[in-house]
Amino acid sequence: MRTTLGIDEFLGENAGLVVAEIELPSENAEFARPTWLGAEVTADVRYYNFRLATEPYRLWRAGTAGEP
Repeated sequence: MRTTLGIDEFLGENAGLVVAEIELPSENAEFARPTWLGAEVTADVRYYNFRLATEPYRLWRAGTAGEP
């Protein structure tokens, strides 16, 4: 199985948020990490689609969204 990389660029209330999704053959699989890749956010519920719909990214930047 190959490593798949997808980039999600959000619009509207979540404009400015860009998330890289990497699909690996297993959780512990090693991969060549691109230098531009930021923090791991898999466990951060703020990035879940249902949360982005109720607490959009623009509120994070304004400092008005709740903590995860």
